[in-house]
Amino acid sequence: MASKSLGQLWHSVADRGREILARRRDEREVRSVGNLCRDLMSERGEASGVALAREVVEHFAAMDKGQRLAFFEFLHAEFAPDTEEITRAAGAYLGRPDADTLRDLGRAVEPPRQELIRRVNLAPNGTAAIVAMRASLLPLLRRHPRLAQVDADIRHVLRSWFNRGFLVLRRIDWNTPAALLEKLIEHEAVHEISGWPDMRRRLAEDRRCFAFFHPALPDEPLIFVEVALLDGLADSIESLLTLEQGPRDVGRANTAIFYSINNCQDGLRGISFGSFLIKQVVFDLVHEQPRLKHFATLSPMPGLRGWLERVAAENREGLEPEEMRAIRAVAKPGWHKRPKAAESLREPLLRLGARYLLEAKDGREPFDRVARFHLGNGARVERLNWLADPSERGLRQSAGMMVNYAYLPNQIEKNHEAYVKRDKVAAAAAVRALARRKQRRAPKGD
Repeated sequence: MASKSLGQLWHSVADRGREILARRRDEREVRSVGNLCRDLMSERGEASGVALAREVVEHFAAMDKGQRLAFFEFLHAEFAPDTEEITRAAGAYLGRPDADTLRDLGRAVEPPRQELIRRVNLAPNGTAAIVAMRASLLPLLRRHPRLAQVDADIRHVLRSWFNRGFLVLRRIDWNTPAALLEKLIEHEAVHEISGWPDMRRRLAEDRRCFAFFHPALPDEPLIFVEVALLDGLADSIESLLTLEQGPRDVGRANTAIFYSINNCQDGLRGISFGSFLIKQVVFDLVHEQPRLKHFATLSPMPGLRGWLERVAAENREGLEPEEMRAIRAVAKPGWHKRPKAAESLREPLLRLGARYLLEAKDGREPFDRVARFHLGNGARVERLNWLADPSERGLRQSAGMMVNYAYLPNQIEKNHEAYVKRDKVAAAAAVRALARRKQRRAPKGD
């Protein structure tokens, strides 16, 4: 309610500012968004600034793709730092390195785009508009790489606004407003929610769902995590998602399984909340359910099949014959439906999966993007699970395999430090033994 009242107040300030601006110019004049941005940067009046910011937001919302590209090109060209001013400020600092010259150098090197974004935020719902603005910029970067500088400035400002100190953790349950639950259904990208019965099962007594929110976007989840409370590790996603499996006895649960983590705002891509979310949820669950002793994920291995196919095509490292056969076999549709044949593939594919997680690299980091996330947060590779996800996506991405990453509270920081400082992947002894069994040196990623 307070947020809604503040929004109404901000709209009234913007309306008052528009009246002030109308006295300065003929409103019938066609105002380009470029002129609005210039005026916004020079405006000192609060009401006028709010009105100008709202006009910029409204103009941008009405643009088509081509106009938005032109707008970002405009930001790139006109609101870049002044190189001559940077040179002068740097020279002054080198000649007299004190607080005053350092401050002047800092002002010179900061791109005016950052200040423009901060001023656009004066608009009612300005933060949401800027997040949406960046969401429309990201798809343009591949074909227009120079706009990466614009993206870097928007991301820099958003990162300061969306740091952990501003985020609010809320539990989602069946009493949560339907409009918010619909957003979770829309943004579930790991394991699709098939409808309201599925949504209700995921919010049952033995489940938990938590989301981060920001005060400027009170009804928009930033990221959410789905958790199952079990007795022991989960080895199959079907056992968690099936509607036929009713709620388990929470009183017997000793393990919390994080089985789906989803970002909801495309415009916040690259601004990570996941590590904070998992650690905060672990903290809250320990206090809510003292019997919980183990915290782990049931995670996909989205790059495995592509890695296997490239390894088989290149065969740089001399794969075992049974490994080559297994890689070819999982490329054929329906292979998993023939139990005896599928069982013969278990051992070689689990070995390859272990080597993939522990040794396949993209530069210095693990080749698998999900592994990068969890290992960077201090988890360890706990167990590989055979045919844990026989869905079309699971078979296409990872030959149906999934992995448990364990978050061991007394080892999280140690694992994190070893990973970021020495590129060391934390893993259970059984996983390391699996990777060594009949091992050939694992091929590296590109």
